[in-house]
Amino acid sequence: RAVALILVLCVSGMRTETARYSVPEEAERGSFVANIAKDLGLTGEELLARQARLVPEGKGQYLELNQHTGDLVVREQMDREELCGQSEPCLVRFEVLLESPLQSFRAEVRLTDINDNSPVFLNREIVLKIPESAMLGTRFLLESAHDPDIGNNSLQHYSISSNEYFRVYTQRRNDGGRYAELVLDRALDREQQAEVVFSITAVDGGTPPRSGTALIRVVVLDINDNTPVFTQTLYKVSVMENSSQDTLVATVSASDLDAGTNGEIVYSIFQNSEENLQTFKINPETGQIRLKKPLDYEEKQTYEIDVQARDGGGLSTHCKVEVQVKDVNDNAPEVIITSLTSTLSEAAPPNTVVALFNVRDRDSGDNGRTTCELIGEQPFRITLLAADAYALVTSEALDREQVEEYNVTVRVRDEGSPALTARKTLLVRLLDVNDNAPTFTQAIYTMVIRENEPAGRSLGRLSATDPDAGENARVRYTLVPPPTGTLAPASFVSVDAESGTVRSLRPLDYEKVRDFEVTVLAADGGSPPLSARAVLRIIVRDENDNAPVLLHPAPDSSAAGELVPRWAPSGYLVAKVVAVDADAGQNAWLSYELAKATEPGLFRVGLHSGE
Repeated sequence: RAVALILVLCVSGMRTETARYSVPEEAERGSFVANIAKDLGLTGEELLARQARLVPEGKGQYLELNQHTGDLVVREQMDREELCGQSEPCLVRFEVLLESPLQSFRAEVRLTDINDNSPVFLNREIVLKIPESAMLGTRFLLESAHDPDIGNNSLQHYSISSNEYFRVYTQRRNDGGRYAELVLDRALDREQQAEVVFSITAVDGGTPPRSGTALIRVVVLDINDNTPVFTQTLYKVSVMENSSQDTLVATVSASDLDAGTNGEIVYSIFQNSEENLQTFKINPETGQIRLKKPLDYEEKQTYEIDVQARDGGGLSTHCKVEVQVKDVNDNAPEVIITSLTSTLSEAAPPNTVVALFNVRDRDSGDNGRTTCELIGEQPFRITLLAADAYALVTSEALDREQVEEYNVTVRVRDEGSPALTARKTLLVRLLDVNDNAPTFTQAIYTMVIRENEPAGRSLGRLSATDPDAGENARVRYTLVPPPTGTLAPASFVSVDAESGTVRSLRPLDYEKVRDFEVTVLAADGGSPPLSARAVLRIIVRDENDNAPVLLHPAPDSSAAGELVPRWAPSGYLVAKVVAVDADAGQNAWLSYELAKATEPGLFRVGLHSGE
């Protein structure tokens, strides 16, 4: 049954403590672990609305979250021994991510061991060669059984079947492992019994207990009265984890006072750990222990090797070699993105969370301590949330019109020597907000139209720009209605809403309207829209569309007579003809000439005066 231990809520993307749960290994799919919603103080509907999801620390997705109920359940059966080996505690780490607002909660599930493995001896038959002169109470190291379970479920004690000569003692190593020592209780006599055969059983502490059995065959040897003796019973050495294959780890040495073959010593690594046999080898003649494969401090830090020295007569003794693995900076830091907001509004305030990420370095000490920084000058900064957990947040106001997107590079460096680094580049695009009003290229536009020009003629084009994007940058043009009671210029011209092209709506009469002004509004498509204004001035150009009008003499008088004295000299003013023209400029300049006269030679008319 899963047990919830601790859960502390984190606000605004900040995480402090870790939620801890436990579940037995090999739990069936769908097995209940905990109710995340209850521990977070949320309802299932809130989890669903906030798109709650699990982000595992490793590659395996062993757990899943029911967004409707908030239950954390087993998605895939987990074998503690396969995932963690002998390491304890065995933890499956993950994060719970919530949207709107973005929040992250750390959690871990501890896999509790069940007794699903029996102790196993590597060899089904163990052969011991013991001289008949062996003293009562002499102890003989036996091959250890292997049980991948841990705690009480691991190997706890050994027992042997009934026999007349031996009893067994269970001993404990520094790392907690147990091994068996066979003790001689009765003197051996090769002439009476050349072999003693019995079984040994390794029993674990599970409920019910599991066991494994091997056969012990004791071959009684003829007298060889000196046992090899090591110079040390315990050898302590250290080796760097980056040491290559065949690197010398240690040299053990033993001596035997016997002569001949009884004094010849052969060294071997005693079988008490399959891992030791795969990692180390020993020269049987020199006692030199070398690496069979490279070591990895992150996998294991200490090895205990049992070395046996056996003489030619079959007598043996053993010593221990304790190997300490020293860490080197062989693992670069890793940047693990747990959440990323790839598009961000340019109106986002400072301290808006853009991304959440973790930094992991498998090394230890200074080699595993890391620092984070951003490369280049950008409006972002890194905030430490918890140990090795960070948030990328905005540090100042953003402006899409200046920079549309950012490539934000996070660089992580450890404190090893030499230091190792890693980089992670995040692409952040800015979303436009309507923060810029359109701008006309001119404050006043002046356009000219001839009077009597037919409707629909293009007079020119207005232009306004908006640095925003999309609908926020789409400019539409309209005429601003004039105040009530004034001339309505909207009846004279129109502005195309999309292009800004100004067109006439009807022919204009210069004699009635010589010029006029209208106000044009340029508004963008934002919500709410922003706008700007400009003045459009239209000048009507005169055309010669009006004939002169005679004012004097009146054009409707049938006979206009003037009296001239008979003595009138040349140049005498007879009359003045007055005419006007409604046009302007040259079109209104009048000239006079005699069209008809009975006596053309007697009179002349002033070209411009009409006299």
